[in-house]
Amino acid sequence: MLRGGVGRVREVRVSDAVSLCAQLATDEVGRFISPPPTSVEGFERFLAWAVRERAAGTVACFAVTAPDTDAAVGLIQVRALDPSFALAEWGFALGTPYWGTGLFMASATLVLRFTFDVLGVRRLEARAAVQNGRGTAVLRKLHATQEGCLRASLQRGSAVLDQLLWSILADEWRRAEWLAQRHVTNSPRHSSDAVLQVQA
Repeated sequence: MLRGGVGRVREVRVSDAVSLCAQLATDEVGRFISPPPTSVEGFERFLAWAVRERAAGTVACFAVTAPDTDAAVGLIQVRALDPSFALAEWGFALGTPYWGTGLFMASATLVLRFTFDVLGVRRLEARAAVQNGRGTAVLRKLHATQEGCLRASLQRGSAVLDQLLWSILADEWRRAEWLAQRHVTNSPRHSSDAVLQVQA
């Protein structure tokens, strides 16, 4: 489990299927992403696959949990793109009741620290549909760099969408985080946040 500020993420469990289906199997959540499962059974199959891939060392899949509960309300998945896990891709989704609450940014920051400092990822990629303004804004806040446009790379129903390719390099992210922390620490209104905790 990873904790810090309002964020708390843990490894997924097959038993998360009910809460994740309720939060993520909606038109609003799935509008600009690869479609999530549409049933509890579909989520159970996906989560069982994620647990197997975690054991094989190719995927780290985290449940974002609601404040003060252990209920899964979102997912953040990091998938290896090469055998060494130096190159990886991530994707994420969060239930609409938690949009704009700060929960995702705090949770994503925890996963980025784990990805770079524990998994040893050097380059992390993400794709976001051009029309996905919310996803694009989040990636910018997380110090991602837009690299190019993947034309006609995502099909959603009858629509074919272009996606933007984003990357976060470990060294650049650490420097940006260090500068941000230095700015907060030097601020006269600074109040300390919870320190990142990694629990077995």
